[in-house]
Amino acid sequence: MDALEAIMTRQSVREYAARPVPAGTAEHLLAAAMQAPFAGSEEPWHFIVIDDPYILDSIPAISPYAEVRTPAPLAILICADLQHPGGGGFPVQACAAATENLLLAAHALGFGAAWTAVYPDPDRMFGFANLFSLPEAIAPLALVTIGYPAARPPPVDRYREDRVHRNAW
Repeated sequence: MDALEAIMTRQSVREYAARPVPAGTAEHLLAAAMQAPFAGSEEPWHFIVIDDPYILDSIPAISPYAEVRTPAPLAILICADLQHPGGGGFPVQACAAATENLLLAAHALGFGAAWTAVYPDPDRMFGFANLFSLPEAIAPLALVTIGYPAARPPPVDRYREDRVHRNAW
């Protein structure tokens, strides 16, 4: 799948087949995530790979949008080091770019995925920080659920000419 096809056909998947994700998949997805652009001299992101069914089952209590019809066999929590000296002052933007790369890579590899927002909701951030014993300077920003899609939503054309301005408003 080429890059434009992946961008134009990726949709959030919230229903997964009862099928495990192969070993090594998380590493491939994280390699793609870490290719995202960032400001500064070093990447400000950290990732928590979650494949323990007990932990996965406890997440909807923290983040109701992470609840899916058939539990996802894999999730990745994207976190930002807010005090990273080489992060250029833009850790949230860098982590958002890493999250998008992860989503596109999952789609290109045939998986379904959904970005469930954590940041800036203080209750969700607190819940994930407690669940994973995050250090104080590490902020949970997004949780991506991943698995084989039970059904793949059709692509949606979101281009809106009324949102495009040329050279001025």
